[in-house]
Amino acid sequence: SADLTGSNNTKVVGHEIFSASNPSGSYVHYGVREHGMAAAMNGIALHGGLIPFGGTFLVFTDYCRPSIRLSALMGQRVIYVMTHDSIGLGEDGPTHQPVEHLAALRAIPNLQVFRPADIVETAEAWQLALKAIDTPSVLALSRQGLPQLRLNVDDNSGEHQDEDSRENKSARGGYILKESSATPQVTLLATGSEVSLADEARTMLEAEGITTRLVSIPCLELLLAQDEDYKTELLGPSASVVVVEAGLEMGWAALTHGQASFVGMTGFGASAPAGELFAHFKITKEAVVAAAKANLA
Repeated sequence: SADLTGSNNTKVVGHEIFSASNPSGSYVHYGVREHGMAAAMNGIALHGGLIPFGGTFLVFTDYCRPSIRLSALMGQRVIYVMTHDSIGLGEDGPTHQPVEHLAALRAIPNLQVFRPADIVETAEAWQLALKAIDTPSVLALSRQGLPQLRLNVDDNSGEHQDEDSRENKSARGGYILKESSATPQVTLLATGSEVSLADEARTMLEAEGITTRLVSIPCLELLLAQDEDYKTELLGPSASVVVVEAGLEMGWAALTHGQASFVGMTGFGASAPAGELFAHFKITKEAVVAAAKANLA
């Protein structure tokens, strides 16, 4: 990690520190050197035999962007664990709150940008990053704790699943997390920490008799790579589509073709507790419900 081990939680039990006295150590304290960290990881990947991963705050991808771009250009399996991925980091304020960063990273060709909604999607993203031999990956993770939306890696039924039957639902970039009670009138598309928020909005809409589908999109790039039939199936016949993400809207038109409302950020953040910020910037379940209803009016 670039001097943020305690915040990124990138060091696990069993990692020994790499140093002059312990060259066999597998964990590197890079210091405040985001660009140097990313460049060194490219070198490790190019050498072969190891899969490098490193972490910092998502906002600091600006400092290591040239090396992230080279990871993608050279087709190297480098994994970037980028935490504190939205205004949800709270009091550190707008200097540390990524707003445009998801869109900027998604603009880099041959880069997978994962924004998982819970621990299951995080495990799936990690698996996909390890399998992507010729593609680097970014895991954009929240600071705040999130509810577990899926009970295991196969579905949310709570029933035991055989190992061979388990499907990595994140592999197609997006999937139906909660189906509507009947043909959907509304489809909610959400990523990361906003999936649980959109789930609450879905519950409110269904309670009012507005049938609502919830689609989780942990990786927009993987979803855009799917065939048109799959993408059309996900969006469904809904007259109202709402995208929910605590970042800028840029890039979502590639999926929605401009036919969706957006609940998210339109500018920089502010310094306050996370809950107050989401309310201030109107990224709330009530705002999602209002946007969905406005499209139906």
